[in-house]
Amino acid sequence: MRIKSSQSSGERLSQSKSMVLQESDLPKKPISRHRRNQSQHNVLVAGGVAVVEPLVELKGEHLNVAKISESGKKQRKNWTFMWSVLTSDQLLFYKERQQETSLKPGSKPDVVQLCGAIIEWTTEKSSRKNVFQITTDTGSEYLIQADSYSTASKWYDAIGKAADSSTKLPLRRSNSTECLPKHSSLPGYASASPNTKQRNPVHRRSINMFSSSKLKHSNSDSADKNGVKNRLKKFITRRPSMKTLKEKGLIKDRVFGCHLLTLCEREGTTVPRFVHVCLDAVDKRGLDADGIYRVSGNLATIQKLRFIVDQEEDLDLDQSQWEDIHVVTGALKLFFRELPEPLFPFRFFQPFVEAVKIKESKLKVQAVKKLIKELPKPNQDTMKLLFSHLHRVLYFSRKNLMSTQGIGIVFGPTLMWPELDAGNMAFNMVYQNQIVEFILIESQELFNLDRK
Repeated sequence: MRIKSSQSSGERLSQSKSMVLQESDLPKKPISRHRRNQSQHNVLVAGGVAVVEPLVELKGEHLNVAKISESGKKQRKNWTFMWSVLTSDQLLFYKERQQETSLKPGSKPDVVQLCGAIIEWTTEKSSRKNVFQITTDTGSEYLIQADSYSTASKWYDAIGKAADSSTKLPLRRSNSTECLPKHSSLPGYASASPNTKQRNPVHRRSINMFSSSKLKHSNSDSADKNGVKNRLKKFITRRPSMKTLKEKGLIKDRVFGCHLLTLCEREGTTVPRFVHVCLDAVDKRGLDADGIYRVSGNLATIQKLRFIVDQEEDLDLDQSQWEDIHVVTGALKLFFRELPEPLFPFRFFQPFVEAVKIKESKLKVQAVKKLIKELPKPNQDTMKLLFSHLHRVLYFSRKNLMSTQGIGIVFGPTLMWPELDAGNMAFNMVYQNQIVEFILIESQELFNLDRK
């Protein structure tokens, strides 16, 4: 005969939430594999006592998310506005809010496993405020940011608690390193009634098997991780400096992307040798080429030329592989575009803009000439050589079909740009082109060139 319990379901639920199981009672509890008997709570084991705690969950809030590492492999940082949902052991990111309840194939969220994860505030990985980092046990790294500090702090605390509770009982499936969710891996002690013991005495198992061999196994895993971390720290501290690598020839100074002043000091000149070589080649066989500097060369060949120059190999532009003069001009424009600071330095951008706004011609020439003389010596000499060459290109305009406006459009954004654009790209481009056109027209007066 089965005796029905007089307690209501609400009373049994309230008792299960506050139940504390003693170690002596644990072996008597049956392990039920039925989903209905699984507990929906976290179970913390400490000193042989299992304590049931509610899950920490946050649902439904937009956060800025950037994934910067995938299994230890660095990725480009791209901030994305994601709909974020926190469960007991996972952090879910959806591209759109509606995808949380959508069952479409394309609505699969980005899942962050919090078992063994490390959460910490960071100011080094991003210039944004209120940023914290999540590092999973697989080596993936995420940056989380919110405009409000209170919002960021709320998510930081909640994710930290979820990660801690997921790590306190690191149960693992046999022959697997994957952490089991707390609500699906433990028997439902909190939800089982006293009568359950008498109904299923055959399937009785002791929970000590989890608290002995499994926990010992997790302790060895954590020791191995600490050993790996210590070895990595030693490797990083012992790695040679950049100066040592350069002295041994393992790392060579590049030409493309190098600061103009640094490059000239290294070569002992005031004009980079690569600029000299390119301008000489164009003077020999490219002044009458249709659309010189306007027509693009083959990009693969330009990159091949760049690689040879960066490796400090002997460069002979008279070879057949460089017979297309547009490859040479394309490489020269690429060199100027990749300068960390343009040929017209950042601090001179606004003064040149103000000077070109002057309406009176003589005053404008005087103002621009004064600014050119204030430039660093490498910038001044390189500018003089380049504009004297462009003046010769303009002399053959009937054959190459290049006008002052065409040259200004090509070289304006190539030779000068502001340090902070601030959304005025079209506005700046107008003055960039005008400055180059004006210097090209008045190059003989500005650089004291011989009149022919």
